[in-house]
Amino acid sequence: MEAGKREAQIIGTLFESATGQQLGEERSWRIGTTLTPLCKARDIGSLAALVARLEEGRDEPLRTAVVDALLNNETSFFRDAAAFRQLADEILPELARQRAHTKRLRIWSAACSTGQEAYSLAMLFAQDAVRWRDWTIDILGTDISRSAVARARAGLYSAFEVQRGLPVRQLVAGFNPVLDRGWQIRPELARMVRFGHHDLLAASPAGSAFDLILCRNALLYFTSDRRRRVLEGLAGAIAADGALMLGAGETPGDAGSFVADPRLLTIFRPTALMAKVPPRPRAA
Repeated sequence: MEAGKREAQIIGTLFESATGQQLGEERSWRIGTTLTPLCKARDIGSLAALVARLEEGRDEPLRTAVVDALLNNETSFFRDAAAFRQLADEILPELARQRAHTKRLRIWSAACSTGQEAYSLAMLFAQDAVRWRDWTIDILGTDISRSAVARARAGLYSAFEVQRGLPVRQLVAGFNPVLDRGWQIRPELARMVRFGHHDLLAASPAGSAFDLILCRNALLYFTSDRRRRVLEGLAGAIAADGALMLGAGETPGDAGSFVADPRLLTIFRPTALMAKVPPRPRAA
């Protein structure tokens, strides 16, 4: 099914009002691709008929299903291997030194989709079990898509999903096979991770400040004003000496809440922290 101009505008407006994200022209192809299966499943003959149902405003589950279908839930285990190497080699050892007196870490995987990023973090801790013995590790994964959060909580993935980013050794160490259903995350990893529904434009999750926040490949879909709001929310949720990891193509821009780490790619620090770091001497 192809969306006409009117249908695309109405669906785009609905999506933006529900998520704060724009469904620009470069993403408009997703309307037909993602909503056609939904129409068939609900016996709706066309996108025009779908829009008519939405305009009636009496089918809230349909509205939610449309928004969920249009969200970009692309993810994989250890997505962007370089980023996870940096976490393992630089960020987590740094946090181990900084939090040695409390032996507690709080990490937020924002816009976590179906949970692969959050579980990948849990695997990093499990792979370095000696260092993290007796620590309390709390990993929170959140997403605006309720269906994605439900899948993340279930921790059950298909063979295709676990083969994306996971070598056999990690697969066997982190999952139990479930006959005819896929692979189930092991309980010892699941205990480190919890999931919840959250809109990045809303107030940050309650609780103490996060030592590390990952918000990768989500800012791209917001306008500059909304991007600033998201970053302000992240700044209010992060510890004064914490670290924010963005996606490879993302920066805080002129938001003012974060400053790039001078050593580490895709890592940003609270502006107040970096203001205390003395500038490096210039080369002669």
